[in-house]
Amino acid sequence: MNSHTEYMTFNTEKRRDYINITTDIEKALAKSGIQEGFVLVSAMHITAGVYINDAEPGLIADIDEWLDKLAPLGPDYRHHRTGEDNGDAHLKNLMIGPQVMLPITEGNLDLGPWQQVYYAEFDGRRRKKLIIKIIGE
Repeated sequence: MNSHTEYMTFNTEKRRDYINITTDIEKALAKSGIQEGFVLVSAMHITAGVYINDAEPGLIADIDEWLDKLAPLGPDYRHHRTGEDNGDAHLKNLMIGPQVMLPITEGNLDLGPWQQVYYAEFDGRRRKKLIIKIIGE
């Protein structure tokens, strides 16, 4: 079994952003030479997430609004008593999830016809990392 690891860094201009990273993962996979296995893509921060869905702008806006309804930006989180103002971002991470596992078949990501991988930033404007860990043969 072989493995390959790459890191991506983000420093978004906006507090919340959704970045399609599918091509970046495909490039890492090509470098790895792995033909059969799995790719783990994981946000390395508790106020960001990774998800798989369609790359349609209306859907991305719907996801953002849905998350805001469930965990609105505001001053009412107990976490804010620590001096932070990002309690909503921690909850959004729990809803989206911090990582995804992707199958590799014949040297390619084995995704469905509309599936794309996104990095979801919920408390941006500062440096954050993501890991791409590819395992297989």
